[in-house]
Amino acid sequence: MDFILNPWPWYVSGPLITLVMFLLIYEGKNFGMSSNLRTVCSMGGAGAVADFFKFDWKSQRWNLMVVLGAMVGGFLAHTFLTPDQTIDLNPTTIESLRELGFNTPGSQYVPAELYGWDAVLSLKGFLILAIGGLLVGFGARYAGGCTSGHAISGLSNLQWPSLVAVIGFFVGGLIMTHLLLPVIL
Repeated sequence: MDFILNPWPWYVSGPLITLVMFLLIYEGKNFGMSSNLRTVCSMGGAGAVADFFKFDWKSQRWNLMVVLGAMVGGFLAHTFLTPDQTIDLNPTTIESLRELGFNTPGSQYVPAELYGWDAVLSLKGFLILAIGGLLVGFGARYAGGCTSGHAISGLSNLQWPSLVAVIGFFVGGLIMTHLLLPVIL
């Protein structure tokens, strides 16, 4: 039972991801989480408003099942297969997070200072989450996909735009982490 309760090492999860990507390429499919937003909007009739949403959304039902599986799997893993909510962080990272105002870094997966109800219901916390979510959604659409679509699927297909997008994601993450987040918090 310890095998399922502990994080899987890279030599198990990496080949499994490779196997899934190989099967998707073999079947002629491109994986991506953010593309499902387009599919859901098309299902809801957004094609009447914008041509972007006019496509055969039924051909993407398999990708919606991936999202459903990720949600159900995440819930099951968090609820039943996570015996300890602490994260083994480097002491330097813990000190850096404390300097940014996080009181208990590593005690849970998401910090209560950003995702707790007190933070979400405050004006500053609400604005951080709303504007952050808007920028992530816009960025994913503007880049033609999110990190999972470009970094996992696009790079495995040797797509040049995906390499550029992944480099942009990493540079943006570094700028956010080291320059913007200390100012925002």
